[in-house]
Amino acid sequence: MRRWTALAALALLGTGCASTTGVGYYWQSVTGHLRLMQAARPVDDWLADAQTPAALKERLALARRIRAFAVAELALPDNASYHRYADLQRRAAVYNVVAAPALSLTLQTWCFPVAGCVGYRGYFAEADARAFASGLDRSLEVAVYPVPAYSTLGWMNWAGGDPLLNTFIAYPEGELARIVFHELAHQVAYAAGDTAFNESFATAVERLGGARWLNTQAGDKARTDYATFDGRRRTFRALTLSTRLRLDAIYQDAALDDGEKTRRKAAAMADFHRAYQDLKRGWGGYAGYDPFVAQANNASFGAQAAYDELVPAFEALFEREGRDFARFYDAVRALAAQPRDERLASLRRLAPATTTVAATDDSARP
Repeated sequence: MRRWTALAALALLGTGCASTTGVGYYWQSVTGHLRLMQAARPVDDWLADAQTPAALKERLALARRIRAFAVAELALPDNASYHRYADLQRRAAVYNVVAAPALSLTLQTWCFPVAGCVGYRGYFAEADARAFASGLDRSLEVAVYPVPAYSTLGWMNWAGGDPLLNTFIAYPEGELARIVFHELAHQVAYAAGDTAFNESFATAVERLGGARWLNTQAGDKARTDYATFDGRRRTFRALTLSTRLRLDAIYQDAALDDGEKTRRKAAAMADFHRAYQDLKRGWGGYAGYDPFVAQANNASFGAQAAYDELVPAFEALFEREGRDFARFYDAVRALAAQPRDERLASLRRLAPATTTVAATDDSARP
């Protein structure tokens, strides 16, 4: 299954621009987050409770080890986050809405204080997300996707911090580690209004940290299971990336009229669906990516780009800093303080020669 994490809390907890966000949205944001925080109890309490299922106790104990590893080995923040657990009785923490024009991967944006303008709207109730999506301009392609975790950037540590959630606690060991590392990375550095920077940095940390966890802490079975899980993900990401690049080339081709662009887009999407079916057969019928593929459109492809596009540059920066996480974070914070154009230029210089760091406007990011 495509695992989305997000800075969803930025869209959820911000009051929003008056022109785009009404009182109702603000109300569901605040009350939804408060209910999530109120549902959380210390991990120690869950472990001591005789009513807690044995399987959940095992996962919570594992999460506690992962949290300690994040501090000791990855220099991630040692604070209140991920020392509590909440069962939300639903499959996602929030549901994000994204939208894009029929012939563009550039996402519709909404603006919020502190966070800047982002290409998604987050809702705690799936019905609310779908209701908002259905009311958007019919010329837009729209996608609604579940988000298992979101970061409050450490702003809520005084109130107990971001909790572990039922929405991701049962993930494979390597993936559970990666999601905790990813969300903690958001508390290290943040550039307002630059989701590609923020998400790609956190993705780089999760990959580097996840590999270290698996190599030094996990057992053989966990490594084998994760190799299967991650192999499918990498293959699927390669397919979506190639499709995304193909679509973008079509949309950017000034020699094509809209009719020809629409025809070529349809052919690209048909090829994407056929290639996915081929992958599924090779995976023995594994269907974890079916929800993404079923609603694949410009909006979902545009949203996905933020998680991958700048990762090679951040990985190169980690190598430049001697694979030292503390030095790496200092360098990332320095980049976050730069104006966006300077930041992108710096990342472009860092990126391997085989990698293209797109000079796209931030409005194209989720």
